[in-house]
Amino acid sequence: MNGAAMTHMQHTSGTLPAKAAAGDVQSSGPVAGRVDLQFVAGMVTAGSRVLDIGCGDGALLDLLIRERGVDGRGIELSQLGVNNCVAKGLSVIQGDADEDLDNYPDDAFDFVILSQTLQATRHPKAVLENMLRIGRYAIVSFPNFGHWRLRLQLMFRGRMPMTGILSNPWYETENIHFCTIRDFVVLVDMLGAKIERAVALDEYGKPLRLNAPWWLWNFFGEQGVFLLRK
Repeated sequence: MNGAAMTHMQHTSGTLPAKAAAGDVQSSGPVAGRVDLQFVAGMVTAGSRVLDIGCGDGALLDLLIRERGVDGRGIELSQLGVNNCVAKGLSVIQGDADEDLDNYPDDAFDFVILSQTLQATRHPKAVLENMLRIGRYAIVSFPNFGHWRLRLQLMFRGRMPMTGILSNPWYETENIHFCTIRDFVVLVDMLGAKIERAVALDEYGKPLRLNAPWWLWNFFGEQGVFLLRK
């Protein structure tokens, strides 16, 4: 279901697409404690060409190469992250998602992944546009700033909230562009991209009901994982 159709459903029936129930959006087993990475891995086709942006220590990339047989490449901003990846034998270079994606040709990869990094980019719209240009599919996971725990902390404490996945105080976090699940869907629609699959995970890492109204995902989903295509 494309982004326009999903947004239309938000304004009419208010339900999210049942197509999100595709069988391969499943956990692939533990990935360094990151629940979203399990679902990201489940969206990647075996043997495909993959670019992992902001790949950290390479946990996801290593999993995809070992278990999915992908031709994997990575970009990581921190030198420590690059060193950890290279030590694992991964093909990772140091780079900035905001600046270096322009250098990649169109359709260079089958899947371009950005996991828990969109909110840390300076120009998230441009980064997403580049992802959809570089790859046939883009996979994005991000913390949902519309989660009920965050809303309550803002309402009753009047301070920037912190959770398990947003664990740093505001003055030490790298995050600069928080968004909600609904915000992200609106952006996808604005870019004319299509949502192929999606899942919202609660604070326990469990998927929410797939045919739930959009507001339930936006309220109870601690993070979202989306598979997009042009």
